[in-house]
Amino acid sequence: MAEITLANIVKKYGDGFPAVNDVSLDIKDGEFMIFVGPSGCGKSTLLRMVVGLEDITSGDLSIDGKRVNELSPRDRNLSMVFQNYALYPHLSVFENIAFPLRLARGQHSEEEIRAKVENASRMLELDEHLERKPANLSGGQRQRVAMGRAIVRDADAFLFDEPLSNLDAKLRGQMRTEIARMQRRLGVTTIYVTHDQTEALTLGDRVTVLKKGVVQQVASPRELYEQPVNLFVAGFIGTPPMNFLPARVDGDRLELPFCSAPMPRGLAEKVSGKDLVIVGLRPEHIKDATLRDEVRDGVGFTAPVDVTEWLGNEQYAYIPFAADGAVQGKLDELDRDLDGEGMRTQMVVNLDARSRIIEGEDADFVFDPSLMHVFDPETGECLTRDEERAAEIDRQSDEDRTRALERARAREERERESQSQSA
Repeated sequence: MAEITLANIVKKYGDGFPAVNDVSLDIKDGEFMIFVGPSGCGKSTLLRMVVGLEDITSGDLSIDGKRVNELSPRDRNLSMVFQNYALYPHLSVFENIAFPLRLARGQHSEEEIRAKVENASRMLELDEHLERKPANLSGGQRQRVAMGRAIVRDADAFLFDEPLSNLDAKLRGQMRTEIARMQRRLGVTTIYVTHDQTEALTLGDRVTVLKKGVVQQVASPRELYEQPVNLFVAGFIGTPPMNFLPARVDGDRLELPFCSAPMPRGLAEKVSGKDLVIVGLRPEHIKDATLRDEVRDGVGFTAPVDVTEWLGNEQYAYIPFAADGAVQGKLDELDRDLDGEGMRTQMVVNLDARSRIIEGEDADFVFDPSLMHVFDPETGECLTRDEERAAEIDRQSDEDRTRALERARAREERERESQSQSA
């Protein structure tokens, strides 16, 4: 296992454009770190620099305190799992997993190779497929073979480059569970690149959000969701995404398209001199008022519902609105940054499955105004971010990660002892 440190890492190509721009990160020993962002944000380039497949233009990359900028990929002792599996079609599953061990000629006996392959196979439930060829496996099985090849190397860290993007939705969910279980069991430092924020939120101890090669925020999934630092992070994290509404500042109140809401505590000084801000509301924070669920100091409003989608355990309502021209440009820019399609402005409401709201009718809604996020329309900064609360979330997340790692290491030690006794 290893601690990986990136200090002011920059990657420039021939035209001088910085694909990765001044990235500094400390990835802890045993941590599961996610690089996430829209297409072209530099996440895969950053991963390839860590593993040694891309040269570093400037900055320092260290593994366990040793600078490795000039080391070749094979000398960094890192295992990479690729998007396309990179399996050898003429080799069996057993030989594909064993390949890196055979490549290190003379370092492992045949008995050691078999033991390592069988251990990885047992962990990934591949025992019955060891004699098959990759062409006869499903996508999920191929990905498990690629993971097995990474496991047997006893590498200092695992690196995953969008490993699940070729799988269907059901398999992606299953493989997320497999990867999380494997990482916790082995306790190996892991860097995982994805454009899928669901993977980022469910897998990562911490998540690095990138935009155009620049780090926007590094935090636990919960902190990203509850305490985003800016408009981009708030819009990227969450499904459905956060609603962004223009709001006129009127004394101690904010005038939204559908209602007037009291200003969150401590905000008045920050918006002093501003006529307009952008309010962010998570879809699940808006409730069907007719269900009479308790909402603290709720603000109610009535709005026309354009479309509804019922999904069994929940449903969505879509409410169109006209964005204020003064912030439309900023919202359009955000939409482009998030790989949006420039669709009409609409508010999404995540409703309880009990709701009987019907499209084409006016409906009554309510929300807790303390859950609003307020953003500066010029800088995108989140004006309602609570630094103390963010620090507390970070502390709790680190404690949870440490406990999970300790449990995984204790379980691995017990299993090793059990195997040695049975032998």
